Amino acid sequence: MTEQDRVMVNDPRGPVNNGSGPQTIYYGVGPNWMIRNGVESLRIVREDRLRLADRFVPPLGYRIAADRLEKPGSVVLLEAPPGSGRRAAAIMLLHGLGEDGGADEEGVRFEELSSTDKEEAALAPGEGDRFLLDLSGITDEEAYAKAQRRLAMHRSQVQEARAHMVVVLPSGMEHALAPDLEPHTERLGRPRGIAVVTRYLRMDRMTFSPADLGSADLQPLSDRSPMRDLARLAGLVRSARDSGRFGAEFTGWLHQAMHAVTDRAGDVGRQVATVRTAPERALLLATAVFEEARADTVYEAWHSLLRTVRHEEEATSELARTDFGERLVALGIERDPDGRLRFGRLAYADAVRTYFWANFPGLRGHLRDWIGDAAGLRGLTTDDRVNVVIRFGERSLAVGRPDHLFGLVELWAREASGASYDPRAVAALELGLRHERFGGWFRKRMYECATSGTSSDGLVRVLTAACVQSLGTTHPDQALVRLHHLAVRKGEAAREARDALLDLAGRDRRLYRLLIDRLRGRTRRDPSGVEPHLLLLTKLLTSDRALEPPPWPDLFLGWEAVFSQPPTELWNPLVRSWLNAAASDSTREMALGVMVGAACGRPAALHRLYAIACDWSGPTRHPSRAAVATLFWQHIDHAQYARTESTERAGAGPRTTEETR
Repeated sequence: MTEQDRVMVNDPRGPVNNGSGPQTIYYGVGPNWMIRNGVESLRIVREDRLRLADRFVPPLGYRIAADRLEKPGSVVLLEAPPGSGRRAAAIMLLHGLGEDGGADEEGVRFEELSSTDKEEAALAPGEGDRFLLDLSGITDEEAYAKAQRRLAMHRSQVQEARAHMVVVLPSGMEHALAPDLEPHTERLGRPRGIAVVTRYLRMDRMTFSPADLGSADLQPLSDRSPMRDLARLAGLVRSARDSGRFGAEFTGWLHQAMHAVTDRAGDVGRQVATVRTAPERALLLATAVFEEARADTVYEAWHSLLRTVRHEEEATSELARTDFGERLVALGIERDPDGRLRFGRLAYADAVRTYFWANFPGLRGHLRDWIGDAAGLRGLTTDDRVNVVIRFGERSLAVGRPDHLFGLVELWAREASGASYDPRAVAALELGLRHERFGGWFRKRMYECATSGTSSDGLVRVLTAACVQSLGTTHPDQALVRLHHLAVRKGEAAREARDALLDLAGRDRRLYRLLIDRLRGRTRRDPSGVEPHLLLLTKLLTSDRALEPPPWPDLFLGWEAVFSQPPTELWNPLVRSWLNAAASDSTREMALGVMVGAACGRPAALHRLYAIACDWSGPTRHPSRAAVATLFWQHIDHAQYARTESTERAGAGPRTTEETR
C-alpha cells in the first residue's frame, strides 16, 4: 500500500488510525510511518479520537447509550451487527464524556482493557477514568464465559470508582450473555452508508454534489458494505485524485475507486490464470510487494524470490530472453520517470498480494524467508523497507500466521550490529501489537522474550522500542512489566531498557506507584553484589525522578525498602539528590523528615544518613546547605531519641499500681 493508498478507518471492530503528532515519532523509522503506510492502530489516544470524531456518523441507538454512559460509575454494553462501526461507536461514546489529560499532563485514563491476558495488572480505576473492553472477536462460549467473569469484576470496580466503561459484545452470542448484564445492554443500528462516505470525502476536501453519489452501483455498496470498506472506498477516491493519473473529475475518481473495491480480486484471478510461468508470476508478486521501489531493486527482489522458491535458471543467456521492460509491460506494470515501478490500475498491488497469500498457502514459508532477505536490499530506502514489512505483515496476519511476522522480528533483531536496532524489526513488532486479532499474541511473545535469559541485545532493544512507542500507550501496565524484566538484565541494552522504564513510570502516578510496589517486592540482599531491583528502586526514588507534587506516601514505602538493606554506595546519590532539592526548594524539605521516618528503627541506616549529610554539607558549610543539613540531623536525632526512649520503657517492664501513684 503506497502513501496514496492509505485510508482512514471507521472500523466495525478494528482499530482507529493514528493522528499526526509527536507520539508517532519512531525509533529509527521516522515520523508517522504508521500513518504513511495505512496501518490500523489500536491506540485510542486523544489525537486518534479527534480524527475519528471528524469522520464519525452516529448509528441508531447511539444517543440513548451516550445518555446512560454519562452517569458516574456507568457500564454500557453494546450489541451491534458486524460491519456497523461498533468499535468506533464505543470509542466515541467514551470520547464524548469530555476532555481528558493529554500525553504529558495529569488527567483521567483512557485505556483499552484486554479480554484474555492473564498477567494484566489490577484495574485500579480512578474517578472519571474511561475504559474500552472489546469482546467482539470472541467466537466460542467458553471464552465468552471467562470474559464475562472478568467483566463482572471490572464492572464492580468501575462502579465503585465512579469511572466509565463501554463493552463491545460479540455478535451471535446473545444467548450466552449473563442475565445480570442484560439491563446494561444497548443495541446499535447501522449508520447510513452514504452518510459515512460523504463525511469521509468532505474531510478529504473533495468537491462534489449529492448527485455525484447517486450512482446505481454506489447505493447497494453503501447499504451493505462494512464501515471499513466504505472508509477504504473514500480513501481510494482520494488516492485516485492525488495520483493525477485518472483525470480531473470527481466522477472519474469515484468510478476508479468503486472498480478497485468491487472488481480487483477478479481481475487478479484472471491475470494469474493467464500467466502460467514461474518467472512471470514471481515478477507480478515481487512488484506487488516492492511497489514504488526502483526498477533495479524490484529486479533484484524478483530474482531473489525465484531463488527462494528454487526455480531453475533458464539455460539461455539473458540476452536471448524476453527483456525486463517487455515483461513489465505484459503484466501491466508501469515505470515512472523516477524509475520506480507501479501497477497502472488503482489498488492493484494490494489485490495481487491478497491473491497470492490466499491461494498459494504452500508458498507462505518461502515468502517469509524471501522477505527476511530481500527487505534488506541495498537499493531500498528506509520507507521502502517499512513498506515491504507492512505489506508482508498484513498478509501474514490476514491468513493467521503471526509466527511468520515475529520470526522476522527475531531474525532482524539478531542481525542488528553494534548498539543499533533494525527498524524493520521494530515496524514488524509494532504492526503485530496493533493488530485487533493478534495483538494479545504478540504481547504474550514479548513477555516470553523479556523473561527469557537468551534474548539477544538486538531483540532487547527492539522490545524496548516497542514498549516505549506502542505498548506504553495502549497497555502501559504491560509495557512496564516487560521493561522491568528487560531492565534487570546485564549489558548496555538493559541500561537502555532501564532508562525507558524509569521514563515510563515518571509520566503517570499510578505507574510510578506500581513500579515502586514491584521493586519493593523484589528487593532483597544479594551476596554476589548490588541487586538489580535495588539499583532500579534507588534510581526511581531520586529527586529528579519524583513526580510533582512528590507522592510522599509512595516515596516513604520505597525509601523504607531501600533502607532495610545494608548501607551501600547506592544510598549516596539517592539521599544527596533530596538534600540538593531541599536546598533549592523549601517545599521539598518535607523529604527530610519522610526519609528519616523510613529509616527509623534502623540505627545503621540513620548513622549512614547522618554521614552522607555531613559529607554533602562540606567543610565550608554553605549557608543553604548548612541549614538543610542541620534540619536533617535534627530529624535523625529525634528519631534516635524516640527509639531510645521507647527501648528504655520497654526494658523497664510493666509498672505496678503503687508506682503509678
